[in-house]
Amino acid sequence: MNPEVSRLLIYVVAAIAFVALNAAMLVWMERKVAGHMQGRIGPKEVGPFGLLQSFADGIKLMTKQLIVPEGADVPLFKVAPMLVMIPAVMCFVTIPFSETVAARNINVGLLLLFAIASVNILALLLGGWASNNKYAVISAARAVSQNVAYEIPMLITAITVVMFTRTMNLHDIVMQQAGGFWNWNILPFTKNPAMALVMPISFLIFFTCSMAETNRAPFDLGEAESELVAGFHTEYAGMGFGLFFLGEYANVFIGCSLAVILFLGGWQCPFGLAPGIHWFLIKVYSLIFVVMWARWTFPRTTIYGLLNLSWKILIPISLFNLVLTGALIKVF
Repeated sequence: MNPEVSRLLIYVVAAIAFVALNAAMLVWMERKVAGHMQGRIGPKEVGPFGLLQSFADGIKLMTKQLIVPEGADVPLFKVAPMLVMIPAVMCFVTIPFSETVAARNINVGLLLLFAIASVNILALLLGGWASNNKYAVISAARAVSQNVAYEIPMLITAITVVMFTRTMNLHDIVMQQAGGFWNWNILPFTKNPAMALVMPISFLIFFTCSMAETNRAPFDLGEAESELVAGFHTEYAGMGFGLFFLGEYANVFIGCSLAVILFLGGWQCPFGLAPGIHWFLIKVYSLIFVVMWARWTFPRTTIYGLLNLSWKILIPISLFNLVLTGALIKVF
């Protein structure tokens, strides 16, 4: 077999294993974060500190039957959970975890990652539509409108980074941020002090949109339990529900990874010493902690407030930020 093909296959298998382990760890982490924020302990019985609770839950899900509701579109109903996982695994293949740990160094990696990630919304739409459940259909419609609204400012802020770095290669974007946190794109004081005016705004917009794109609270209007039961996966049981769950946590990791790559130096050390995959993971899981912190701190907004935040606030600010970036590049 071709060595390059073998290498890609190994990375795909490793990505699938990482998605499962990452979801198990993040479920445990979220339960612990929620518990401590609410004055509780969280899981503690299964394994030391409750570390094996997620694995026990996973085994339980795998033993349950996948029930197809009456009147559902059977092929689409069964395909939707798989469509959640396939884009997530493909995105992991394009993400550079360090200078050497990457399945493929693609010249337009940023564009490819956005293109692959956009398939996820089709899975939510198909899952809701095929379920033949009015709550799931309403949830799917909300998910599509939310994705469209927040994809625009997210892409605009990504363009500001591309204008600054002049590349869509994720590896090259990280390499340009070497030398310490003062060279990171979020505050590039030594490289281009003028860009330090716009990059913090770009980061805040990008990070907010990434939370909304992954349907996380306070933006989880597609899964509003008080209104829509369980949202687009109301009719799913067993591993059908489990795949939606795995996909959500995989997308949280991907969104935080992209924020780290574009703004926080990727695998670069904050002090310019010993760069590596450990720094990348520390930064990513720190951002994931902030995502969980936001979920258990802020109340869920309304659907109109959610869409108005994007169309009336984030999009105009991101467009102004884009124009200002072009002007600063032209002047300086």
